Amino acid sequence: MSQHTIVFDLETVPCTETLARLHRREALTDVEAVEILGEKFPKLPLHKVAVLAALIAERIDGVWKIQSLGAPHIGDRTEVDLISAFAARVDSLRPTLVTFNGNGFDMPVLRYRAMVNGIAAPGLTSRPYFKRYDQAHVDLCDELASFQSNAKASLDDLCKMMGLPGKPEGIDGSKVWEHVRAGHIQECANYGETDVVNTYRVWLRYELFRGAITEEWSAPMG
Repeated sequence: MSQHTIVFDLETVPCTETLARLHRREALTDVEAVEILGEKFPKLPLHKVAVLAALIAERIDGVWKIQSLGAPHIGDRTEVDLISAFAARVDSLRPTLVTFNGNGFDMPVLRYRAMVNGIAAPGLTSRPYFKRYDQAHVDLCDELASFQSNAKASLDDLCKMMGLPGKPEGIDGSKVWEHVRAGHIQECANYGETDVVNTYRVWLRYELFRGAITEEWSAPMG
């Protein structure tokens, strides 16, 4: 018997096309979009998926093994392709989804962007992934804090406190648009991969805590 888990993370940029429609404009340049958005965090439907990093692990006879790790991005594919391929993979595996702050960001962004782009993505509703307290989707940020905002820790801090590698220096989610506009999309993809590996490592510690795996099988990379 086998089962699957997909750990995923989105890196996003403001979508100038959606922003233009919102403001009843024919089109907007990046400069005009910056002027409209200012320092505000864009509304979630305005977040275009630039990178969709994912790690797929399979459990066979009680042992988790990584089957694939990647971070496809809009430098090679369209946003529609990224979302469609991910939803199809979820549909085929019916996995447990694991995120860090996925309830607050990644999951609603995926749903909004699928709808904005007119994508059929039934895989994302093949299990109750959008139901906050269902274990089909484990948002570690929420889960570890018992869904209390004052108990939350950042992924970077949590990794470091556990003695695990944290986030790389020089880039974070707030700098993704800057990197994409400068033509450095691969750096953003590498950052996304780092996030899913970090999230996977924390999830293994959580599985060990729950008694779902033994210490023998809780090595950081499965």
